[in-house]
Amino acid sequence: MKRVVRPGPAVMILMLAYPVYAQSPFAGNVQAITEGRAIYNRVCTACHGYDGADGERAPALASTARRYQRTTDAQLFDAIEHGIPDTQMPPSGLPEADGWKVTTYLRSLRAFAFEMPASGNVAHGEEVFWNKGGCGECHMLHGKGGLIGPDLSSLASRRRLTSIREALTDAGHRIATDGGRQEPGLKTSPRYQPVRVMTRDGRIISGVIRNEDSFSLQILGSDETVHLFLRDELRQITYGSKSLMPGDYDRRLSADELQDLLAFLSRQGTGAQRAGRGGAGPQNN
Repeated sequence: MKRVVRPGPAVMILMLAYPVYAQSPFAGNVQAITEGRAIYNRVCTACHGYDGADGERAPALASTARRYQRTTDAQLFDAIEHGIPDTQMPPSGLPEADGWKVTTYLRSLRAFAFEMPASGNVAHGEEVFWNKGGCGECHMLHGKGGLIGPDLSSLASRRRLTSIREALTDAGHRIATDGGRQEPGLKTSPRYQPVRVMTRDGRIISGVIRNEDSFSLQILGSDETVHLFLRDELRQITYGSKSLMPGDYDRRLSADELQDLLAFLSRQGTGAQRAGRGGAGPQNN
């Protein structure tokens, strides 16, 4: 005879406490993440820190170094909407939609892009990448494309969705290093430092630094040729203060084109491929 195990009262109460949604209805919606950030910074920073940092009365919500008891969308939403019993965390009093936006924002702080890829038409995003966006002129992707910028083949395993969007739309966004997981604390990589040199014989070469020491300078030029100079061969070295990466894709592209490009880029990474999201077939998530 098959034994039927029924959940106890405590489990039933816990199940009823969580909302109907197992996942945020705004998952992958970059605009909702942006709105969630604004709501969080307006409502939650009386205790928690700005942008998920440590606060005076509550812990950081964006640290990748600590373990969290509430990790799913449903658990985060429940804590935001109902508070946490026997703690100083009160109910937020936010409308349900705003609570979900804050939930989505908090998940975006902790997750790399492949863990919560942007919604959109992935196949169209790939087309934008190689054509109107011109991304392949500078960036390599799975063995195809340019060399002047970072290889984006594992982008979604190294960057958060909000960081990818900022790289496309914020001219002040800094260049990330290549190795390992990059978030948080992105910093400019010397491998992509813009530079312009003039040789003793008057030649001018612009590009990015590949290697540099006290005696020599190796540059990947805009012609995608590696140039190696001894410093005494150069009359002038001018280091660029800004990334070569354009930060105006929100103006170059339509809103739908940008969203689809984000959908494509947020699926480029080893984690995304393992999860079965690395393909570029048409998807509307």
